Amino acid sequence: MKKAKDTGKEITVVNIVVSTSLKHDIPLEKMAATLSNTEYNPEQFPGLVIRIKEPKTSALIFSSGKVVCTGARSMDKVEESIKKIIKSLEKIGIKITIKPEIKIQNIVASGKVGMDLNLNTLAMKLDNTEYEPEQFPGLVYKLPECKATFLLFSNGKVVCTGTKSEEEVHIALDKLIENLKKVR
Repeated sequence: MKKAKDTGKEITVVNIVVSTSLKHDIPLEKMAATLSNTEYNPEQFPGLVIRIKEPKTSALIFSSGKVVCTGARSMDKVEESIKKIIKSLEKIGIKITIKPEIKIQNIVASGKVGMDLNLNTLAMKLDNTEYEPEQFPGLVYKLPECKATFLLFSNGKVVCTGTKSEEEVHIALDKLIENLKKVR
């Protein structure tokens, strides 16, 4: 678990969503018929779902060769998952010769700010918030300057989404704490 700078606050990446292209047409029906760890229902959705046990990830594969992978907690695990997808394709006679260019779409991280939060007060004093406690116990707080959105809970736990690097997660957390301290 990677600790942020101050004591009491911490944040850990829990999911990285990436996209890539294998630059090769993929026969999804053949993949679905051959590989047991896949789901394919083209009437409902044009992509094939492949589930990888280790690292525990899932990917959507499209016939165009585009891939969206989710569930990894580090870029090493993302790369491992993509390699396993390429190996699976070799089993059905598809040889991917390029090194796919991986683009981070979103990082989800969870952690804590090291203080209890009065969500009612924050909803009134902070801009860019949504808080409906009868619907959901968390406050949604958007930090447009960091391109991050936080879910804040009264016990100080937070979930951060929308960032594209671990560094951005830490910058957003620092900015969040700075803003929280201004309105406490």
